[in-house]
Amino acid sequence: MEGPSGFGVNHCLQKLSDVEFLKFKELLSKETEEFKIKPIPWNKIEMASRTKLMTLLFTHCPGQVWDIVSSLFLQINRADLSIMAQELRRDKQSSYKEIMKTIFQYIWNVETFICMKDEIYQATIEMQYKALQEVFDCPLEPVTAVVLGSEAQGKTTFLRKAMLDWTSGKLWQNRFQYVFFISLISLNNVTELSLAELMLNPLCFLNWETQVYQKIYPLLRYPRDIIVTGFNDPFIKCYFTYFFKNTQKAVQVFNYLQSTNQLSVVRRSPFLCWMACSTLKWRLKRGEGMKSVGETDSSIYTNFMVSTFRSVYDNCPPNQNRARLKTLCTLAAEAMWKQVFVFTSEDLRRNGISESEKAVWLGMNFLQHRGDGFMFYHPLLQSYFAALFYFLRQERGTAHPIIRSLPQLLKEVYVHGQTQWLMTGAFVFGIATEKAAAMLKPLFGFIPSKEVEQEIFKCLRSLSQAECSEKLMNSQSLFESLHENEEERFETQVIDLFEEMTVDISNIDTLLSAAKILAKTQKLKKLHVHIQHNFFSEIYNPEDGDLEDFEFNKRCPFMTNFGDGALFHIFLQLPNLKSVNLYGSNLSNDMVENLCSVLKCTTCGVEELLLGKCDISSKACGMIATCLIYCKVKHLSLVENPLKNKGVMLLCEILKHRSCVLETLMLSRCCLNFIACGHLYEALLCNKYLSLLDLSSNVLKDTGVNILCEALKDPKCTLQELWLSGCFLTSDCCGGISAVLTSKKNLKTLKLGKNNIEDAGIKQLCEALRNPDCKLQCLGLDMNDFKTDCCEDLASALTTCKTLTSLNLDWITFDHDGLQLLCEALSHKSCNLKVLGLDKSALTEESKMLLQAVEMKEKLDILHCPWVKEERKRRGVRLVWNSTN
Repeated sequence: MEGPSGFGVNHCLQKLSDVEFLKFKELLSKETEEFKIKPIPWNKIEMASRTKLMTLLFTHCPGQVWDIVSSLFLQINRADLSIMAQELRRDKQSSYKEIMKTIFQYIWNVETFICMKDEIYQATIEMQYKALQEVFDCPLEPVTAVVLGSEAQGKTTFLRKAMLDWTSGKLWQNRFQYVFFISLISLNNVTELSLAELMLNPLCFLNWETQVYQKIYPLLRYPRDIIVTGFNDPFIKCYFTYFFKNTQKAVQVFNYLQSTNQLSVVRRSPFLCWMACSTLKWRLKRGEGMKSVGETDSSIYTNFMVSTFRSVYDNCPPNQNRARLKTLCTLAAEAMWKQVFVFTSEDLRRNGISESEKAVWLGMNFLQHRGDGFMFYHPLLQSYFAALFYFLRQERGTAHPIIRSLPQLLKEVYVHGQTQWLMTGAFVFGIATEKAAAMLKPLFGFIPSKEVEQEIFKCLRSLSQAECSEKLMNSQSLFESLHENEEERFETQVIDLFEEMTVDISNIDTLLSAAKILAKTQKLKKLHVHIQHNFFSEIYNPEDGDLEDFEFNKRCPFMTNFGDGALFHIFLQLPNLKSVNLYGSNLSNDMVENLCSVLKCTTCGVEELLLGKCDISSKACGMIATCLIYCKVKHLSLVENPLKNKGVMLLCEILKHRSCVLETLMLSRCCLNFIACGHLYEALLCNKYLSLLDLSSNVLKDTGVNILCEALKDPKCTLQELWLSGCFLTSDCCGGISAVLTSKKNLKTLKLGKNNIEDAGIKQLCEALRNPDCKLQCLGLDMNDFKTDCCEDLASALTTCKTLTSLNLDWITFDHDGLQLLCEALSHKSCNLKVLGLDKSALTEESKMLLQAVEMKEKLDILHCPWVKEERKRRGVRLVWNSTN
């Protein structure tokens, strides 16, 4: 193995342009005679990548690699790389850490732009740095440190500094012998790579702000989050002083931004701060004085781009400037659709960027060198120029072969969840304003902001319509995009397109964003809210021991206030809101109390309240029960909560109250036993409204169900649906159930799946179905333990019971003879069944053909898991991670 030296050689080769690398190869094929080494076949040299070529060199001439590459670098006029090679060489025993130190010192000095002294930067990351220092202290757990933060907040810079400090012995001393720094961007065009080759690419960063992060994070056993935040005011003052090289001017700029409420924008990220400073610097240089740098990301980027562009092309006609700008925008948009971040010189030429313009874009900090290629100065700058393309495009009918239409872009972001394109979508919203058009017009001519705005509205309107197969899945992304637009009229028009929305609250910013937009809706009827479990975590303090999510202390009061439940006052009083789903959100007793206080308000019209998997205690259940007397809630789901018998007892006390209008109550997986059935017995006799009761997946056993049956037989009981799947029932309770079926005409649905009901119990139930007084419409017997011998009883019941339209026999194995009996019954003129639950894929081909014939002839739907979707909807069950349903 070439060892640490390979890292150094590979790093130098990565700095060559494509043209230089080709020349390097040609010269290498001729150097074998001078250095008296075994010739390397030209076909191998010609086809080799930079990493493969490094491997060839160490294989054919292991003792002379440094001499060869140093000589060749000089011959292709890259003396800088020859010097770097000599520094990296030192001696062939150089350690990996020493080579990485040279590489990352170069990256820090040349490719990292922090615009402040190192000691000031170190102070800005003090909390995060300390957390990174301590995160791996426990050797017993396979910890994964996850560095989080909004785009352009300095995650890459933070990790580069960490890598440099590790090589210098300042970080993780004696903890790690090797640390690898892998870049997704630098590997963007690589289709296949070995692990060794991957580790020989120690450049840039691993960006988890893509869909990869959302897929990987839930799989981590011990994740530790380190959140990189923006600047606070003291650091902003230091930054301004260093940037403007003048304390008086720095104070002047700070005071101006503070007095015009623009300081909060530049606090958000170092990159925004740098752009704002650059914009003001150009304006002051031109004698224009202080003017607004923008209150949104889009306006800051637009001001920066216009000011920088004017520094070179201020006196050129708008049509020429527009043509120049379009080449850059086309490059950005094409790369976005190809998901490329690094470009070759040929990519630039193909998009109409000349050598002179390339030099200008580099000088303007629109582009930067990256190895042997080019990148936009920041990925977000590429997103901005890609968005701007849709305002400079040609007339219709001249579509770009790679760049797709604006509606297709919007659907990728808001329907298909392409989060890496989110800021491109947001920038489109931000540029489609009169304010942005006015900024761009003097330099680039007419910008069709109104036309683009209408195109956005038309696309979103189609996503809001019930008959549309594509639906809005990422409402949080839409909220962020609407913030960029700044035009309240447009915000209201868009948000009023939707009657149902799903919102995931992961941090204070997403909460405030959702609250601001939803407060303007007049049409929303259903709201699904998921609050991630770590949202209300306490702020991290290294002295407290375990590392948790942390943010700056200035956010604590905000999080505490919303954590106590104040957010419900924002959401639950929307004028047309009828349904709220908080499935998977941990709700403390205080939060439940606040929730209930809002539900009692006369301005709250919520009728469907879905609180599954919210960690609701018996005490909190009592609070919810009490508010049922005063609120308008008719459908309540408390599934997957540890209510226990005490919680149900409190609910039942309220169900007996004449002011309680609850119609459906979902209590599956609530840690109940037969004692809860005793409380429900009294409630069922008193309540006049309750029509559906879900008690599935509770250990009720036969004793509990027999108690319920006594209540169901009473004429005062009005219950129409009873779900008892997975309640540990046997055939012993079927006598009581059969008595209910033959005495109560209002019971329409009975679900007994996932129990241990055997032949004797099934025969009793079938006998009840044959009784003329039985009016059951829906019966669930799936996943029970009866045999084919019962098919004759089932067949008889199907041809006798006139009201039965849905029967679930899923997960039950029938032999062909038994199935033939059922098919004969299903084909009988007296059978009214419309839905049969059965897994056809588990049957023999002969049995499948029988069922298919019945299906076609009788207009019968034979479905696997026929009720799952409806049951989940009633219970409010939804995915906790990256919810889209």
